[in-house]
Amino acid sequence: MLHTFIALVDNKPGVLTRVASLFRRLNINIASLTVGETESEDVSRMTIVCEAAENAAHRIRASLYKLEITREVDEVGRAEAVVRELCLIKVAAGPQSPHGIQSRTQIFELSNVFRARVVDLAPDSIMLEMTGSSSKIEGLIQVLRESSYEILEVSRTGRMAMRRGAHSTRVMRALGSKNHQQTFDDTADPDALDPMNTLPNQFADHEA
Repeated sequence: MLHTFIALVDNKPGVLTRVASLFRRLNINIASLTVGETESEDVSRMTIVCEAAENAAHRIRASLYKLEITREVDEVGRAEAVVRELCLIKVAAGPQSPHGIQSRTQIFELSNVFRARVVDLAPDSIMLEMTGSSSKIEGLIQVLRESSYEILEVSRTGRMAMRRGAHSTRVMRALGSKNHQQTFDDTADPDALDPMNTLPNQFADHEA
């Protein structure tokens, strides 16, 4: 099954390599990995989607916590979250395309149905930008292929996720918030959630 982890790590060189090497040692395949800056300049946020056994989540979290560069790890499958993915799709559209010159109008109509945006128009192609759940993006790609449109290129970011509601105290501490300077117990179970942050153990992809 797929697990989605959010890891707050130190923003410094070599961190991505260390995390990737950890999953290689665990013999766990990373389905997608996105990294970016956070509201704190010395902290980076990783969203890691991996395929592993259902009971492997605790082992993965414990292994991530063993890295000194890790500040906080959360599995968003344990709580309600907003999950999104960004995708760029370049489709052949022009006089030489399978649908001829009418292909542009038809692709414009499809983009409106799926709430995608046209971000580039060339003499022989159209580039669409779409943000939403993975299933929604895959739906657009499937419709384009089944309609005999030629997809020239596809670029996807992979999942990005964020828990709904306010930050937990543990996340605020990991980000170095002055309002949450409490001592973190390294001996505590890393898989345990704060009682105030306990939410239903399930979530569904939310549409854009």
